[in-house]
Amino acid sequence: DPKQLALATSGNKKLRRFIVIDKVVDELYGSKVREYFEKNNVQHKILALPTTEETKSMDLVLNILQEVQNFSIDRRTEPIIAIGGGVCLDIVGLAASLYRRRTPYIRVPTTLLSYVDASVGAKTGVNFLQCKNKLGGYTPPVASFLDRSFIQSIPRRHISNGLGEILKMALMKHKGLFDLLKSHGKYLLDTKFQSCSGCADHRDAALQTTRIAIETMLEELAPNLWEDDLDRLVDFGHLISPELEMRVLPALMHGEAVNIDMAFMTYVAHTRGLITAEEKEQIIQCMRGLELPVWHGGCSWPLIQTALMERLKHSGGQPRMPLPIGLGVAEIFNDTSEETLERAYKLWVKD
Repeated sequence: DPKQLALATSGNKKLRRFIVIDKVVDELYGSKVREYFEKNNVQHKILALPTTEETKSMDLVLNILQEVQNFSIDRRTEPIIAIGGGVCLDIVGLAASLYRRRTPYIRVPTTLLSYVDASVGAKTGVNFLQCKNKLGGYTPPVASFLDRSFIQSIPRRHISNGLGEILKMALMKHKGLFDLLKSHGKYLLDTKFQSCSGCADHRDAALQTTRIAIETMLEELAPNLWEDDLDRLVDFGHLISPELEMRVLPALMHGEAVNIDMAFMTYVAHTRGLITAEEKEQIIQCMRGLELPVWHGGCSWPLIQTALMERLKHSGGQPRMPLPIGLGVAEIFNDTSEETLERAYKLWVKD
């Protein structure tokens, strides 16, 4: 907002910013971040924290808020800045929403997963009682700043992890995105999503892939930002995975757990006759090409039953199960029988 910018930069008031940065990101980019604020004459406090699923708790939120209070910010003109992966963005978003009832914050995602997922939407949260994101709220950031150069320093497994959420959007909403992942998956992994002007065959696949993934995510989230409607295609891969992810922590990353869920649901869709055997195989082979796990021993039949019971509790008594009905097209189903689910599970295990 130009008027707010003029107000913030007018007079003798020095610009001030409170920044929470993931500890690993701080080791890689902290000096550049500090240099940026110093060059722009911004008084700043940088709080580097270990932000992982294991530390994603209210204790860490309260730790951040204590430091915010000590620094003393103007809740209208001095947004808190979060620089890190999805866990960091979720924790800082919740802290900002609590401080003086709502303080603006800015998301700067540094992993592929957070770039295409956590940077979009309004959700904030922390884990509670061994349940993923049990505490949280809906507080959108005032901005998300997207810079793919952060992604070049993350391990290959983390790139694959982010591709799991991109594949989710492809299977639910965009055949073209699915084709991009099939054709360019290895290239994207090899180049870590960095644009390459000399690679004409790939036509900047990194930019196309991330742009389509974010745009399709926004199409789904924007009309239903507060989740008033519980029928959500973006829940694909998120029916079994929360239970699985927390049960085997830290063996699986978020996108990996989501992909295992999607692999099982692909078998469910095939067992119901919604997709052909060939389409099922195309999906599974695409997952393998993206170096994503399609199975985990911890995903037992009892765990699946428990996870679906939890799903019923939090989705108005209906499973609201998103399933592919082709490549890049999906619907939500409430009538999948336990017998169908068990047959799909047995086929999945056999394969």
